[in-house]
Amino acid sequence: MGNTNIWSDRFRKLFINNRFVLVLLILLLVGLNIFVFAKISFVFKPLTVLFKTILFPILLTGAIYYLLNPLVDKLERRKIPRIYTIVTLYLLIVGIITVLVITVIPLVQEQVTRLIDNFPKYSYEVQLQFENLIGSDFYSQIQQSTGFDPSTLGQTIAEQATSILDSTWSGIGGFLGAVKDIILTLVTVPFILFYLLKDGKKLPLFILRYVPVRFRDQTHRVMTDMNGQISSYIRGQIIVSFCIGILLYIGFLIIGLDYSLILAIIAACTSIVPYLGPTIAITPALIIAIVTSPIMLLKLIVVWTIVQLIEGKFISPQIMGKTLRIHPITIIFVILTAGNLFGILGIILAVPGYAVLKVIFSHLFKWFEGRSHLYDDNNPNPDQVEVEDISDIESSKPLA
Repeated sequence: MGNTNIWSDRFRKLFINNRFVLVLLILLLVGLNIFVFAKISFVFKPLTVLFKTILFPILLTGAIYYLLNPLVDKLERRKIPRIYTIVTLYLLIVGIITVLVITVIPLVQEQVTRLIDNFPKYSYEVQLQFENLIGSDFYSQIQQSTGFDPSTLGQTIAEQATSILDSTWSGIGGFLGAVKDIILTLVTVPFILFYLLKDGKKLPLFILRYVPVRFRDQTHRVMTDMNGQISSYIRGQIIVSFCIGILLYIGFLIIGLDYSLILAIIAACTSIVPYLGPTIAITPALIIAIVTSPIMLLKLIVVWTIVQLIEGKFISPQIMGKTLRIHPITIIFVILTAGNLFGILGIILAVPGYAVLKVIFSHLFKWFEGRSHLYDDNNPNPDQVEVEDISDIESSKPLA
Protein backbone atom coordinates (compact mmCIF):
# COMPACT_ATOMS: atom_id res chain seq x y z
CA MET A 1 0.00 0.00 0.00
CA GLY A 2 2.90 2.33 0.85
CA ASN A 3 4.66 1.56 -2.45
CA THR A 4 1.45 2.35 -4.33
CA ASN A 5 1.22 5.76 -2.67
CA ILE A 6 4.88 6.46 -3.45
CA TRP A 7 4.43 5.63 -7.14
CA SER A 8 1.20 7.62 -7.21
CA ASP A 9 2.97 10.66 -5.73
CA ARG A 10 5.82 10.31 -8.23
CA PHE A 11 3.41 10.02 -11.15
CA ARG A 12 1.47 13.05 -9.95
CA LYS A 13 4.69 15.03 -9.49
CA LEU A 14 6.19 14.08 -12.84
CA PHE A 15 3.07 14.29 -15.00
CA ILE A 16 -0.05 15.71 -13.40
CA ASN A 17 1.63 18.61 -11.57
CA ASN A 18 4.27 19.22 -14.24
CA ARG A 19 3.20 22.21 -16.33
CA PHE A 20 5.61 21.42 -19.16
CA VAL A 21 4.31 17.87 -19.56
CA LEU A 22 0.72 19.12 -19.43
CA VAL A 23 1.43 21.64 -22.18
CA LEU A 24 2.94 18.89 -24.33
CA LEU A 25 -0.09 16.67 -23.73
CA ILE A 26 -2.47 19.49 -24.65
CA LEU A 27 -0.52 20.21 -27.85
CA LEU A 28 -0.56 16.50 -28.66
CA LEU A 29 -4.34 16.31 -28.21
CA VAL A 30 -4.88 19.45 -30.30
CA GLY A 31 -2.66 18.10 -33.07
CA LEU A 32 -4.43 14.76 -32.96
CA ASN A 33 -7.83 16.44 -33.27
CA ILE A 34 -6.65 18.53 -36.22
CA PHE A 35 -5.26 15.42 -37.90
CA VAL A 36 -8.50 13.50 -37.44
CA PHE A 37 -10.73 16.36 -38.61
CA ALA A 38 -8.45 17.03 -41.59
CA LYS A 39 -9.25 13.54 -42.84
CA ILE A 40 -12.92 14.55 -42.88
CA SER A 41 -12.83 17.22 -45.58
CA PHE A 42 -16.35 18.57 -45.11
CA VAL A 43 -15.51 19.68 -41.55
CA PHE A 44 -12.79 22.16 -42.51
CA LYS A 45 -14.02 23.03 -46.00
CA PRO A 46 -16.31 25.90 -44.88
CA LEU A 47 -13.47 27.33 -42.79
CA THR A 48 -11.07 27.01 -45.73
CA VAL A 49 -13.48 28.79 -48.06
CA LEU A 50 -14.04 31.53 -45.47
CA PHE A 51 -10.29 31.96 -44.97
CA LYS A 52 -9.59 32.22 -48.72
CA THR A 53 -12.45 34.66 -49.15
CA ILE A 54 -11.46 37.13 -46.45
CA LEU A 55 -7.67 36.71 -46.54
CA PHE A 56 -6.80 39.14 -49.34
CA PRO A 57 -9.29 41.87 -48.30
CA ILE A 58 -8.03 41.72 -44.72
CA LEU A 59 -4.37 41.85 -45.77
CA LEU A 60 -4.97 44.79 -48.10
CA THR A 61 -7.08 46.60 -45.52
CA GLY A 62 -4.44 46.03 -42.84
CA ALA A 63 -1.67 47.47 -45.04
CA ILE A 64 -3.72 50.59 -45.84
CA TYR A 65 -4.77 50.92 -42.19
CA TYR A 66 -1.19 50.93 -40.91
CA LEU A 67 -0.31 53.50 -43.58
CA LEU A 68 -3.15 55.92 -42.77
CA ASN A 69 -3.76 55.39 -39.05
CA PRO A 70 -0.77 57.46 -37.80
CA LEU A 71 -2.10 60.47 -39.71
CA VAL A 72 -5.60 60.00 -38.29
CA ASP A 73 -4.21 59.66 -34.76
CA LYS A 74 -2.06 62.77 -35.18
CA LEU A 75 -4.99 64.88 -36.35
CA GLU A 76 -7.17 63.50 -33.56
CA ARG A 77 -4.62 64.70 -31.02
CA ARG A 78 -5.08 68.15 -32.55
CA LYS A 79 -8.80 68.02 -31.66
CA ILE A 80 -9.96 67.07 -35.19
CA PRO A 81 -12.64 64.34 -35.05
CA ARG A 82 -11.61 61.04 -36.58
CA ILE A 83 -14.70 60.85 -38.77
CA TYR A 84 -13.84 64.15 -40.49
CA THR A 85 -10.27 63.04 -41.12
CA ILE A 86 -11.38 59.68 -42.51
CA VAL A 87 -13.91 61.25 -44.90
CA THR A 88 -11.26 63.75 -46.10
CA LEU A 89 -8.78 60.93 -46.69
CA TYR A 90 -11.37 58.96 -48.65
CA LEU A 91 -12.09 61.96 -50.89
CA LEU A 92 -8.36 62.49 -51.40
CA ILE A 93 -7.79 58.82 -52.27
CA VAL A 94 -10.68 58.88 -54.77
CA GLY A 95 -9.15 61.94 -56.41
CA ILE A 96 -5.70 60.32 -56.63
CA ILE A 97 -7.15 57.13 -58.12
CA THR A 98 -9.08 59.18 -60.68
CA VAL A 99 -5.93 61.03 -61.74
CA LEU A 100 -4.01 57.76 -62.01
CA VAL A 101 -6.72 56.15 -64.13
CA ILE A 102 -6.81 59.12 -66.48
CA THR A 103 -3.08 59.80 -66.83
CA VAL A 104 -0.90 56.91 -65.68
CA ILE A 105 -2.89 53.79 -66.58
CA PRO A 106 -2.95 54.45 -70.37
CA LEU A 107 0.81 55.05 -70.37
CA VAL A 108 1.46 51.86 -68.40
CA GLN A 109 -0.81 49.89 -70.74
CA GLU A 110 1.00 51.23 -73.79
CA GLN A 111 4.45 50.36 -72.37
CA VAL A 112 3.37 46.89 -71.29
CA THR A 113 1.93 46.18 -74.76
CA ARG A 114 5.13 47.33 -76.49
CA LEU A 115 7.29 45.31 -74.06
CA ILE A 116 5.31 42.12 -74.73
CA ASP A 117 5.43 42.67 -78.49
CA ASN A 118 9.20 43.34 -78.50
CA PHE A 119 10.18 40.62 -76.05
CA PRO A 120 11.04 37.99 -78.76
CA LYS A 121 13.25 40.56 -80.49
CA TYR A 122 15.01 41.34 -77.22
CA SER A 123 15.60 37.64 -76.62
CA TYR A 124 17.14 37.27 -80.08
CA GLU A 125 19.35 40.35 -79.57
CA VAL A 126 20.61 38.99 -76.25
CA GLN A 127 21.50 35.72 -77.98
CA LEU A 128 23.46 37.53 -80.73
CA GLN A 129 25.37 39.64 -78.25
CA PHE A 130 26.13 36.57 -76.16
CA GLU A 131 27.52 34.80 -79.24
CA ASN A 132 29.63 37.79 -80.23
CA LEU A 133 30.97 38.11 -76.69
CA ILE A 134 32.25 34.55 -76.22
CA GLY A 135 32.62 33.42 -79.84
CA SER A 136 30.36 31.22 -81.91
CA ASP A 137 32.53 28.06 -81.60
CA PHE A 138 32.69 28.26 -77.82
CA TYR A 139 28.97 29.08 -77.76
CA SER A 140 28.20 25.98 -79.84
CA GLN A 141 30.24 23.78 -77.49
CA ILE A 142 28.39 25.16 -74.45
CA GLN A 143 25.08 24.63 -76.21
CA GLN A 144 25.92 21.01 -77.10
CA SER A 145 27.28 20.15 -73.65
CA THR A 146 24.51 21.80 -71.62
CA GLY A 147 21.62 21.55 -74.03
CA PHE A 148 20.83 25.23 -73.39
CA ASP A 149 19.60 27.27 -76.34
CA PRO A 150 19.14 31.00 -75.67
CA SER A 151 17.01 31.28 -78.80
CA THR A 152 14.30 29.40 -76.99
CA LEU A 153 14.69 31.44 -73.81
CA GLY A 154 11.77 33.72 -74.64
CA GLN A 155 9.55 30.79 -75.50
CA THR A 156 10.59 28.96 -72.32
CA ILE A 157 9.86 32.01 -70.15
CA ALA A 158 6.51 32.48 -71.88
CA GLU A 159 5.61 28.84 -71.32
CA GLN A 160 6.63 29.00 -67.66
CA ALA A 161 4.66 32.22 -67.16
CA THR A 162 1.63 30.64 -68.82
CA SER A 163 1.97 27.57 -66.63
CA ILE A 164 2.21 29.70 -63.49
CA LEU A 165 -0.80 31.76 -64.50
CA ASP A 166 -2.81 28.64 -65.34
CA SER A 167 -2.01 27.05 -62.00
CA THR A 168 -2.82 30.30 -60.22
CA TRP A 169 -6.19 30.65 -61.93
CA SER A 170 -7.07 27.01 -61.31
CA GLY A 171 -5.96 27.28 -57.69
CA ILE A 172 -8.39 30.10 -56.94
CA GLY A 173 -11.28 28.79 -58.97
CA GLY A 174 -10.56 29.98 -62.52
CA PHE A 175 -10.71 33.36 -64.18
CA LEU A 176 -14.28 34.11 -63.11
CA GLY A 177 -13.34 33.30 -59.54
CA ALA A 178 -10.40 35.73 -59.73
CA VAL A 179 -12.61 38.49 -61.11
CA LYS A 180 -15.13 37.81 -58.35
CA ASP A 181 -12.40 38.01 -55.69
CA ILE A 182 -11.10 41.30 -57.11
CA ILE A 183 -14.58 42.84 -57.19
CA LEU A 184 -15.28 41.55 -53.68
CA THR A 185 -12.02 43.09 -52.47
CA LEU A 186 -12.71 46.45 -54.11
CA VAL A 187 -16.18 46.55 -52.56
CA THR A 188 -15.34 45.35 -49.05
CA VAL A 189 -11.98 47.04 -48.40
CA PRO A 190 -13.37 50.62 -48.15
CA PHE A 191 -16.03 49.55 -45.64
CA ILE A 192 -13.64 47.48 -43.52
CA LEU A 193 -11.03 50.24 -43.63
CA PHE A 194 -13.56 52.90 -42.57
CA TYR A 195 -14.65 51.05 -39.44
CA LEU A 196 -11.09 49.96 -38.68
CA LEU A 197 -9.85 53.56 -38.78
CA LYS A 198 -12.86 54.71 -36.78
CA ASP A 199 -12.93 52.03 -34.06
CA GLY A 200 -9.57 50.29 -34.41
CA LYS A 201 -8.46 51.31 -30.93
CA LYS A 202 -11.35 49.36 -29.41
CA LEU A 203 -10.29 46.07 -30.99
CA PRO A 204 -7.55 45.17 -28.43
CA LEU A 205 -9.93 45.86 -25.56
CA PHE A 206 -12.58 43.68 -27.20
CA ILE A 207 -10.11 40.81 -27.53
CA LEU A 208 -8.87 41.19 -23.95
CA ARG A 209 -12.42 40.67 -22.66
CA TYR A 210 -12.12 36.98 -23.62
CA VAL A 211 -8.69 36.54 -21.98
CA PRO A 212 -8.48 35.38 -18.35
CA VAL A 213 -7.90 38.26 -15.94
CA ARG A 214 -4.50 37.03 -14.75
CA PHE A 215 -3.17 36.95 -18.33
CA ARG A 216 -4.61 40.24 -19.58
CA ASP A 217 -1.61 42.43 -18.76
CA GLN A 218 0.83 40.06 -20.43
CA THR A 219 -1.46 39.56 -23.42
CA HIS A 220 -1.82 43.32 -23.80
CA ARG A 221 1.98 43.70 -23.84
CA VAL A 222 2.29 40.98 -26.48
CA MET A 223 -0.40 42.60 -28.64
CA THR A 224 1.25 46.03 -28.27
CA ASP A 225 4.65 44.68 -29.33
CA MET A 226 3.13 42.77 -32.25
CA ASN A 227 1.25 45.86 -33.41
CA GLY A 228 4.42 47.94 -33.19
CA GLN A 229 6.45 45.44 -35.20
CA ILE A 230 3.82 45.02 -37.93
CA SER A 231 3.00 48.72 -38.25
CA SER A 232 6.66 49.75 -38.41
CA TYR A 233 7.47 47.19 -41.07
CA ILE A 234 4.42 47.67 -43.31
CA ARG A 235 4.40 51.45 -43.16
CA GLY A 236 8.16 51.70 -43.61
CA GLN A 237 8.36 49.15 -46.42
CA ILE A 238 5.57 50.80 -48.42
CA ILE A 239 7.15 54.25 -48.09
CA VAL A 240 10.62 52.91 -48.99
CA SER A 241 9.25 51.06 -52.04
CA PHE A 242 7.43 54.19 -53.20
CA CYS A 243 10.61 56.27 -52.85
CA ILE A 244 12.64 53.69 -54.78
CA GLY A 245 10.08 53.69 -57.61
CA ILE A 246 10.11 57.51 -57.85
CA LEU A 247 13.91 57.73 -57.81
CA LEU A 248 14.33 54.99 -60.42
CA TYR A 249 11.71 56.55 -62.67
CA ILE A 250 13.52 59.88 -62.55
CA GLY A 251 16.85 58.14 -63.20
CA PHE A 252 15.47 56.10 -66.11
CA LEU A 253 14.02 59.26 -67.67
CA ILE A 254 17.37 61.05 -67.35
CA ILE A 255 19.33 58.28 -69.11
CA GLY A 256 16.55 57.71 -71.68
CA LEU A 257 15.83 54.04 -70.90
CA ASP A 258 12.83 52.57 -72.70
CA TYR A 259 9.80 51.46 -70.65
CA SER A 260 10.97 53.64 -67.75
CA LEU A 261 7.56 53.82 -66.05
CA ILE A 262 6.77 50.10 -66.11
CA LEU A 263 10.33 49.23 -65.02
CA ALA A 264 10.09 51.67 -62.10
CA ILE A 265 6.71 50.21 -61.08
CA ILE A 266 8.18 46.68 -61.19
CA ALA A 267 11.10 47.83 -59.03
CA ALA A 268 8.77 49.52 -56.52
CA CYS A 269 6.55 46.43 -56.23
CA THR A 270 9.43 43.95 -55.88
CA SER A 271 11.18 46.18 -53.33
CA ILE A 272 8.52 45.10 -50.82
CA VAL A 273 10.60 41.90 -50.49
CA PRO A 274 13.81 42.85 -48.61
CA TYR A 275 17.20 42.03 -50.14
CA LEU A 276 15.81 39.71 -52.83
CA GLY A 277 13.43 42.27 -54.35
CA PRO A 278 16.06 44.58 -55.90
CA THR A 279 17.78 41.61 -57.54
CA ILE A 280 14.51 40.58 -59.18
CA ALA A 281 13.69 44.17 -60.16
CA ILE A 282 16.94 44.90 -62.00
CA THR A 283 16.71 41.85 -64.30
CA PRO A 284 14.25 43.23 -66.91
CA ALA A 285 16.02 46.60 -66.85
CA LEU A 286 19.35 44.89 -67.50
CA ILE A 287 17.93 42.98 -70.48
CA ILE A 288 16.57 46.15 -72.06
CA ALA A 289 19.79 48.07 -71.38
CA ILE A 290 21.96 45.30 -72.86
CA VAL A 291 19.85 45.22 -76.02
CA THR A 292 19.90 49.02 -76.33
CA SER A 293 23.66 49.66 -76.10
CA PRO A 294 26.71 49.13 -73.84
CA ILE A 295 26.56 52.81 -72.91
CA MET A 296 22.96 52.39 -71.75
CA LEU A 297 24.03 49.40 -69.65
CA LEU A 298 26.72 51.53 -67.98
CA LYS A 299 24.20 54.34 -67.36
CA LEU A 300 21.74 51.85 -65.84
CA ILE A 301 24.39 50.49 -63.46
CA VAL A 302 25.26 54.04 -62.36
CA VAL A 303 21.59 54.96 -61.76
CA TRP A 304 20.86 51.71 -59.91
CA THR A 305 23.96 52.10 -57.72
CA ILE A 306 23.07 55.69 -56.81
CA VAL A 307 19.46 54.78 -55.95
CA GLN A 308 20.56 51.83 -53.82
CA LEU A 309 23.07 54.02 -51.96
CA ILE A 310 20.42 56.68 -51.31
CA GLU A 311 17.96 54.03 -50.14
CA GLY A 312 20.48 52.23 -47.92
CA LYS A 313 22.14 55.29 -46.37
CA PHE A 314 19.33 57.83 -46.09
CA ILE A 315 15.80 56.51 -46.78
CA SER A 316 15.70 53.17 -44.94
CA PRO A 317 17.56 54.33 -41.79
CA GLN A 318 15.20 57.29 -41.43
CA ILE A 319 11.95 55.43 -42.19
CA MET A 320 12.57 51.83 -41.13
CA GLY A 321 15.12 52.39 -38.38
CA LYS A 322 16.07 49.27 -36.47
CA THR A 323 12.67 48.34 -35.10
CA LEU A 324 12.68 44.75 -36.35
CA ARG A 325 16.26 43.95 -35.28
CA ILE A 326 16.44 40.96 -37.61
CA HIS A 327 19.75 39.96 -39.15
CA PRO A 328 19.85 40.06 -42.98
CA ILE A 329 20.85 36.38 -43.19
CA THR A 330 17.83 35.46 -41.07
CA ILE A 331 15.57 37.53 -43.35
CA ILE A 332 16.89 35.80 -46.49
CA PHE A 333 16.40 32.32 -45.00
CA VAL A 334 12.91 33.22 -43.78
CA ILE A 335 11.90 34.57 -47.20
CA LEU A 336 13.25 31.52 -49.05
CA THR A 337 11.54 29.09 -46.67
CA ALA A 338 8.21 30.94 -46.73
CA GLY A 339 8.38 31.16 -50.53
CA ASN A 340 8.85 27.40 -50.85
CA LEU A 341 6.01 26.74 -48.42
CA PHE A 342 3.40 29.33 -49.41
CA GLY A 343 4.50 30.83 -52.75
CA ILE A 344 4.20 34.54 -53.54
CA LEU A 345 2.02 35.24 -50.51
CA GLY A 346 4.60 33.62 -48.26
CA ILE A 347 7.38 35.79 -49.68
CA ILE A 348 5.38 38.96 -49.02
CA LEU A 349 4.32 37.98 -45.50
CA ALA A 350 7.56 36.25 -44.47
CA VAL A 351 9.22 39.12 -42.60
CA PRO A 352 6.16 40.48 -40.71
CA GLY A 353 5.10 36.92 -39.89
CA TYR A 354 8.54 36.15 -38.52
CA ALA A 355 8.48 39.39 -36.51
CA VAL A 356 5.14 38.40 -34.94
CA LEU A 357 6.39 34.91 -34.08
CA LYS A 358 9.55 36.41 -32.64
CA VAL A 359 7.50 38.64 -30.32
CA ILE A 360 5.34 35.70 -29.18
CA PHE A 361 8.28 33.39 -28.50
CA SER A 362 10.23 36.17 -26.77
CA HIS A 363 7.38 36.71 -24.30
CA LEU A 364 6.96 32.96 -23.84
CA PHE A 365 10.67 32.66 -23.05
CA LYS A 366 10.47 35.53 -20.55
CA TRP A 367 7.48 33.83 -18.91
CA PHE A 368 9.35 30.52 -18.74
CA GLU A 369 12.46 32.29 -17.45
CA GLY A 370 10.50 33.94 -14.67
CA ARG A 371 8.65 30.76 -13.65
CA SER A 372 11.55 28.31 -13.83
CA HIS A 373 14.28 30.50 -12.22
CA LEU A 374 16.82 28.60 -14.32
CA TYR A 375 18.42 31.81 -15.55
CA ASP A 376 18.75 33.62 -12.22
CA ASP A 377 22.28 34.76 -11.38
CA ASN A 378 21.91 33.59 -7.78
CA ASN A 379 20.64 30.15 -8.80
CA PRO A 380 23.16 27.64 -7.40
CA ASN A 381 24.18 25.24 -10.14
CA PRO A 382 27.41 23.23 -9.88
CA ASP A 383 27.42 22.64 -13.65
CA GLN A 384 27.18 26.36 -14.49
CA VAL A 385 29.93 27.55 -16.81
CA GLU A 386 31.79 30.62 -15.62
CA VAL A 387 31.55 33.63 -17.93
CA GLU A 388 33.86 36.60 -17.42
CA ASP A 389 31.37 39.28 -18.45
CA ILE A 390 27.84 38.40 -19.53
CA SER A 391 27.29 41.96 -20.74
CA ASP A 392 29.65 41.28 -23.66
CA ILE A 393 27.32 38.55 -24.87
CA GLU A 394 24.12 40.50 -24.25
CA SER A 395 25.44 43.58 -26.03
CA SER A 396 26.44 41.65 -29.14
CA LYS A 397 24.10 41.95 -32.11
CA PRO A 398 21.75 38.94 -32.32
CA LEU A 399 21.35 36.91 -35.47
CA ALA A 400 17.55 37.01 -35.27
